[in-house]
Amino acid sequence: MDEAVRIEGLTVSYGGATVLENVSLSVGGSDFLGIIGPNGGGKTTLLKAMLGLVKPDRGTISLFGRSVDGGRRSKFCLATQPKPRRGGGRRFVGYVPQYTQFDTEYPATVMDVVLMGRIGKGRLVRRYSKEDYSAARAALAQVELSGYEKRQIGELSGGERQRALIARAICSRPKLLLLDEPTASIDRKGQTDVYELLSRLKRDMAIIMVSHDIGAVSVYVDKVACLNRKLYYHGDKELRHDEIEEAYACPVELLFHGAPHEVPHRALREHEDIDLQEMRRESREENRGENSKENREAASHQENMEADADA
Repeated sequence: MDEAVRIEGLTVSYGGATVLENVSLSVGGSDFLGIIGPNGGGKTTLLKAMLGLVKPDRGTISLFGRSVDGGRRSKFCLATQPKPRRGGGRRFVGYVPQYTQFDTEYPATVMDVVLMGRIGKGRLVRRYSKEDYSAARAALAQVELSGYEKRQIGELSGGERQRALIARAICSRPKLLLLDEPTASIDRKGQTDVYELLSRLKRDMAIIMVSHDIGAVSVYVDKVACLNRKLYYHGDKELRHDEIEEAYACPVELLFHGAPHEVPHRALREHEDIDLQEMRRESREENRGENSKENREAASHQENMEADADA
């Protein structure tokens, strides 16, 4: 498929502080890209730049060969018109923002929420058409929420609510889906349901997902990038350990979940010459050392208590 995203030399700053520095990225029309990185590393800002919600200092962004909102572009910066044009690449994008809080008392049905994804299709103020309702029902079927149309959005579980928000994002039939921490604050089963859903959706669209769940990202996505102001990306799922540690600015031990997401394990490349028995022995010794330290501290505490009692 055609290239979905091309970013070249993107730099963004807020109040004089650089948030993104010289970021370049290419995403294919059928790619599933996971972006990991520490808090404050610029991940959300990168998504907003793709949506035209923040103005870069330098660099260019194109979506499916078009500028974000149909405005003019120069060689050195993304200069946009005040009003988006219909020819802009943003119209091909669905977006699921990060939600840390949700008003469960808000009087809206699941259908009401999903239909919001159709507002950009035509006039801003208008009645929903039969086509809109048909697209909303199709989106609910894709996220396996058929029959939930009349349920109150606040009655859903965290995982169900997130799938409803994904349905809202795909209701406009986008060619690119952007998600910011889609599994935050939902339980493990809900997270697995969301990841499995995205695995199915990638057959029809490119997906870029920001996540802190490195283990799950490694299982489900096709490609991984690490972002902390600068982007570390090689066009595949492989990231060097030193790059991840540099991005997180601290030592990192990578733990990956197995397919059932029940037992975490270290992910080791086949060509790495690592003695697993030695690794296990060192781990046991470390645990014994910690236990011995705790026992000594407990014994010392007990002796002090007895001494105080005698006094």
